[in-house]
Amino acid sequence: MDTKKLRQKILDLAIHGKLVPQDPNDEPASVLLERIKAEKERLIKEGKIKRSKKSAKTSDTPHYGNVPFEIPSSWVWATVNDISKSILYGVSESAKSEGKYKLLRITDIQDNQVDWGTVPFTDFDEDKVSSYILHDGDIVFARTGATVGKSYLIKRLRQNAIYASYLIRVQTIDLILPEYVKLFFESGYYWEQIELGSVGIGQPNVNGTILGNLNIPLPSFAEQKRIVLKIERWFSLIDQIEQSKTDLHTAIKQAKSKILDLAIHGKLVPQDPNDEPAIELLKRINPDFTPCDNGHYENLPSGWTSITIKDVCENINGLWKGKKEPFVNVGVIRNANFTNDFKLDYSNIEYINVEERAFSQRHLLKGDLIVEKSGGSDNNPVGRAILYEGENRFFSFSNFTMVLRVKDKNVVSSKFLYYYILSKYQKGVMRSMQTQTTGLHNLILDKYLAMPLYLPPYSEQKRIINRIEGIFNTLDTIMESL
Repeated sequence: MDTKKLRQKILDLAIHGKLVPQDPNDEPASVLLERIKAEKERLIKEGKIKRSKKSAKTSDTPHYGNVPFEIPSSWVWATVNDISKSILYGVSESAKSEGKYKLLRITDIQDNQVDWGTVPFTDFDEDKVSSYILHDGDIVFARTGATVGKSYLIKRLRQNAIYASYLIRVQTIDLILPEYVKLFFESGYYWEQIELGSVGIGQPNVNGTILGNLNIPLPSFAEQKRIVLKIERWFSLIDQIEQSKTDLHTAIKQAKSKILDLAIHGKLVPQDPNDEPAIELLKRINPDFTPCDNGHYENLPSGWTSITIKDVCENINGLWKGKKEPFVNVGVIRNANFTNDFKLDYSNIEYINVEERAFSQRHLLKGDLIVEKSGGSDNNPVGRAILYEGENRFFSFSNFTMVLRVKDKNVVSSKFLYYYILSKYQKGVMRSMQTQTTGLHNLILDKYLAMPLYLPPYSEQKRIINRIEGIFNTLDTIMESL
């Protein structure tokens, strides 16, 4: 279920007058609009609001030659100017750690929420501050930048706050429900108008004039309340669905991690006494092979043995850009091609000129494990590995990575090794295998290659792989169906 599309569909039905039934006993919106005009005239005469230049030049009755879409007969088309007391830009003040007023900025509004505890302070001219004090029911808009058009409804404000210059504040007339207007500002039709009205090259902008001239379908006040209540109920249900999806996603991620942990400890599939023991397989690589003694060897299932990564793999460092001809243009796998689910993203492969001689030694082969050795972050240590399953010799790999190449694929399955390393990474084992310099995390290669590898018989490796992929496919299907 695409909950984002569902929210938009509900909003679309709402502003078309199709979400809740009309009540013939409601005051028609045309009468409401006349009362709004009268109320604005009263406030102007009392000096509480100013007459806008637009309202002074236009007739009292708006005309819509071509209505954007059909609305119920009891509704009317209006503009944001029609239903507003004020549309005002914010103040150009510096943010401070202390001050008399909170200073709300664009960056403080995230996911339709404000953490007032992190909003900075400022001081402001006491003689002017009354014009910029925020109140419950005010709606502020981002008028420039990447979030242009985004709005936030002020509610349950418990402190004195003003708003910064890159925001525009709309104060609706008291006869209008701000919550309804805010919902309109989240609708698809609103965003269509914003896109058409945005100005500026490179960075879009929306000014007060554009905002004030936006068309808004207006129902009666009573229907506004019914719409808001209905949407709140629907959105609350969708929130629960989204939380359930998040919880399920977390549970699936934990389940996958548990499956991998069981697999690498010999608890996912049964052992078969007829399988050739791993120790015998390893003697094909090294006749004198002796399993490593790491204290856990005796706890391994029958037929398994304990080795290290370097016992069964060669490691190859990544490729730099070429300096000596002849060159060859090749695609190079970088850290940026590692997805969050430890797969290879082919959509943004970078092609560079590399030395032909170097490429001949550092091209990828099917079954290679590409390991991130430099990069990472505090939350994501280096040591991630992805399995290359493409064609031989098509790509190389960057100097921020290395390749683990299994010495004998009839002894160690590269896919089993991939799942093994993935399990260790998800358990946080690689955190002790990195250093950090100037913000860059680097893999301690000796530690990584000396990492213990619990190796089952080759036949069991294949059974483990099939079992993992069967379970993972089922879990992925569940996620895709949500």
